[in-house]
Amino acid sequence: MKDEYGQHTVAEGAPHKQADPFDYGGGHVDPNKALDPGLIYDIKPSDYVCFLYAMGYNSTAIRLMTRVHTPCHKSANFLRNLNLPSIILPELKQRMTVSRTVTNVGPVNSIYVARVQAPAGIDVSVEPWILTFNSTTKKLKFKVTFCSQLKVQGRYSFGNLYWEDGIHVVRIPVVVRIVINNHLYSET
Repeated sequence: MKDEYGQHTVAEGAPHKQADPFDYGGGHVDPNKALDPGLIYDIKPSDYVCFLYAMGYNSTAIRLMTRVHTPCHKSANFLRNLNLPSIILPELKQRMTVSRTVTNVGPVNSIYVARVQAPAGIDVSVEPWILTFNSTTKKLKFKVTFCSQLKVQGRYSFGNLYWEDGIHVVRIPVVVRIVINNHLYSET
């Protein structure tokens, strides 16, 4: 990411380093474009409750926050498939697929094409790579598959997935770290 002078942004703190998505997030909000985003990543309150369960909160703590009992029936893949407008894979060991669902809030008849800026050392494929919306199809699910080209313990690598229809550019950040040996990072 570059600043208003065309220079790479630098993260605050010491030592100075070039800023990455962990420092600046998904970017800045353009209020004019936010009025017409094209696609959105819907998420239900029950998904947030399941997220809290996955983060280790117990049902008593969650009930105190939500004021209702909300059971959660999450799968082992729940966190990686949480319908957020970003994809983060902190431990890519082998081929991994995540899914997201987008809702068209733009023109009824819209066609979006995927464009991937893959993280370094990662093969990324999107299925389907074309999303076609019409009066009866307002939500579509897609899958993104990641496969490491490298066989070395990696650092976090950054990229983006774009959905484009000629008017809208819907970008979600992608963050991947290749892991080949768990014991390097585990406590003994």
